[in-house]
Amino acid sequence: MNEIIFLIEDDPEGGYNAQALGYSIFTEGETVEEIKENITDALSCYFNKLEDIPKIIRLHFVREEILTYASNAKGCFA
Repeated sequence: MNEIIFLIEDDPEGGYNAQALGYSIFTEGETVEEIKENITDALSCYFNKLEDIPKIIRLHFVREEILTYASNAKGCFA
C-alpha cells in the first residue's frame, strides 16, 4: 500500500481526534503538530515492519459548521 488517509476532527473537549480510514488506528493530540507526531507513532505501532508503513499519509481535516437561514433574508426572493 502506498498511502493512508486520516480523518481529523476537532475534539469537543479541545484538540483533535484522528482516525485512519480502513484501519483500526486512532490517536489524538492538542495541536496540529502533536497530532502529526502521534499519527506517525501510531503507524509505527500498528504496522509490524517499517516497509509496511504507507509512504504517503494524507490528513483530511473535517470541520463542522452550522448555518441558519434567516427568515428575513432577501437574496433572490426580494
